Amino acid sequence: TSPLYVYKSAFAEDIHHSETNEEIYGVLSFVFWTLTLMPLLKYVFIVLKADDNGEGGTFALYSLLCRHARLCSLPNCQLADEELSEYQKDGISSISKSFLESSLKSTLEKHKLLQRLLLVLALIGTCMVIGDGVLTPAISVFSAVSGLELSMSKEQHRYVEVPAACAILVFLFALQHYGTNRVGFLFAPVVITWLLCISAIGIYNICEWNPHVYQALSPYYMYKFLKKTQKKGWMSLGGILLCITGSEAMFADLGHFSQLSIKVAFTFVVYPSLILAYMGQAAYLSKHHINETDYRIGFYVSVPEKIRWPVLVIAILAAVVGSQSIITGTFSIIKQCSALGCFPKIKIIHTSSKIHGQIYIPQINWTLMLLCLAVTIGFQDTKRMGNASGLAVITVMLVTTCLMSLVIVLCWHKSVLLAVFFLFFFGSIEALYFSASLMKFLEGAWVPIALALIFSVIMYVWHYGTLKKYEFDIQNKVSINWLLALGPTLGIVRVRGIGLIHTELVSGIPAIFSHFVTNLLAFHQVVVFLCIKSVPVPHVSPGERFLVGRVGPKGYRLYRCIARYGYRDIHKDDIEFEKDLTCSIAEFIRSERPEHITRMENDEKMTVIGTSSSNSQGVSICADGGDDHEDSSEIVSAKSPEKPRKRVRFVVPESPQIDSEAREELRELMEARESGMAFILGHSYVRAKKGSNLMKRIVINYGYDFLRRNSREPTYALSISHASTLEVGMVYLV
Repeated sequence: TSPLYVYKSAFAEDIHHSETNEEIYGVLSFVFWTLTLMPLLKYVFIVLKADDNGEGGTFALYSLLCRHARLCSLPNCQLADEELSEYQKDGISSISKSFLESSLKSTLEKHKLLQRLLLVLALIGTCMVIGDGVLTPAISVFSAVSGLELSMSKEQHRYVEVPAACAILVFLFALQHYGTNRVGFLFAPVVITWLLCISAIGIYNICEWNPHVYQALSPYYMYKFLKKTQKKGWMSLGGILLCITGSEAMFADLGHFSQLSIKVAFTFVVYPSLILAYMGQAAYLSKHHINETDYRIGFYVSVPEKIRWPVLVIAILAAVVGSQSIITGTFSIIKQCSALGCFPKIKIIHTSSKIHGQIYIPQINWTLMLLCLAVTIGFQDTKRMGNASGLAVITVMLVTTCLMSLVIVLCWHKSVLLAVFFLFFFGSIEALYFSASLMKFLEGAWVPIALALIFSVIMYVWHYGTLKKYEFDIQNKVSINWLLALGPTLGIVRVRGIGLIHTELVSGIPAIFSHFVTNLLAFHQVVVFLCIKSVPVPHVSPGERFLVGRVGPKGYRLYRCIARYGYRDIHKDDIEFEKDLTCSIAEFIRSERPEHITRMENDEKMTVIGTSSSNSQGVSICADGGDDHEDSSEIVSAKSPEKPRKRVRFVVPESPQIDSEAREELRELMEARESGMAFILGHSYVRAKKGSNLMKRIVINYGYDFLRRNSREPTYALSISHASTLEVGMVYLV
């Protein structure tokens, strides 16, 4: 939708049109080469190849680098995670590395400062994408509605344009609740109609007004433009770069499409349509040098008067669809950040059960809407909106270029010289545009900087607080010798049931457990230390979902279960999760053999277990109220003299046979499952240690504490009855 506002923004610097048309031809030349080099060459043919197992975006690049250079933003990363099939797809260790590549990798792994700088760079890019999610809908819809100004006086359209744009924006964001699958069938016809429309208008204007406008595609006109207009021409680059808005969204939304579909669609449909549209506008303007008011160089003035109203309707619909794509991209990238420990846990609604990745985040949606309305009402003109949007777009592109140069060396194992060439070639073009956008700081460009600063602070404070909290857990975990000294009963009464203790630790015994044992008179027969963690890959296959192991000797009935999710995975509801969790422990008991075990930290041993649906040969759960029989393939819990309840049984594969000790352990687990599952949640109060500096006290005591109190609880705990939940508070001094 950028043809709606590019020329208007480019000529906003009071650049007058001469009879030689050097100014118009110069802008067209810049637009053509910018579109050719940035979205077409850089993104479609290079950057799209740097997908993270089919996912795109700034954080996907960062995730890719984390895996190849072992730079994990998550504190509970494990060596066992590198055995996931998603890791193996990259062929990380299959290619011999050059000396320079090995040196770069080891330097990044050794220096924490460089790792933090890389994380900050990824966060800046992510925050600018979020800023783009605010500014792109505002400028797209406002520019589409601006066609009304040609049919009324300047005084009148001021009172119509802004309310109409605001009404459309409210409608657009209200629509997000229903998900794109409900209205998605309209998107393709609208986009195709829009592209055919601007192509046809472009061809008409070229033939009607200036068939020789193709001469402006020569790079020589860029030189003539800058030479003649000098500083004003350089400043106008901030408006010209708006022709490439949406390039980063195309990469961020890669998970919804294939690389081939994007390449074909952009190369053979979108790119030619945009070039024809810009050439047509330039052809019209080259024969109409009236520059009395700024709207005389807008998009609609080049549209034939007879079809202006239908084009206005199509433009508004196209602006809505274009805005939808960047809003969807914003939702996706915030979900990635949250999964990778760089954004507070928030409510995420999956709007489609069939199409993966279609999500809706209420808090973010309404925040974006309010910010969009504020920008629209506050600026009320395309120039300042364009200045703001331009800086957001070009900053994200600079970040992508920097990260891509590292990907070329560390992930693609190409020459360092090739990476340096990529960085300097595209980086110099983007730096030119960036400098022009930054000069307009007071004229609207401050908005994306302010938004990025706010979101960056939120992300970094959350990441820092989460890291410090995990370090406290590590330092205060309970020794295994303390557990062994208590004996199998743990010094208290063990009652029937499963106690599920949520912890962020992937090894060792959390301090909260000793708190329970020393303060409660009784505890559950079976105790599971559950860690739900994200790993820096898009998806974890169901067959590799759980890592299950023991804590202490068999008689203690203490288990550790680590549920692993990728940053694009959907977390199951609590009933399905409970079933998978119980089955994974049962399958671990059945198949516990040394050859199936992965050695972990603190000499703990873990086994990779899939979900019940992915492991047809494993233990499964059946519920019935039937008779009492038992054979070699079933393990049924003993009858309870209490009131009748639905009986649950394990269905165990006949081969290999299990011994009597494992069978007895399975029976105990089944009895505990029938008695119910209690969820023990730690409610943490994180405070800075005495003697900490002022900045740390502010960040931890106020910033992180505020975010933690307003963030979402663990996924599985949200729909659990309060009767089966025990919440215990602990103070963390970090």
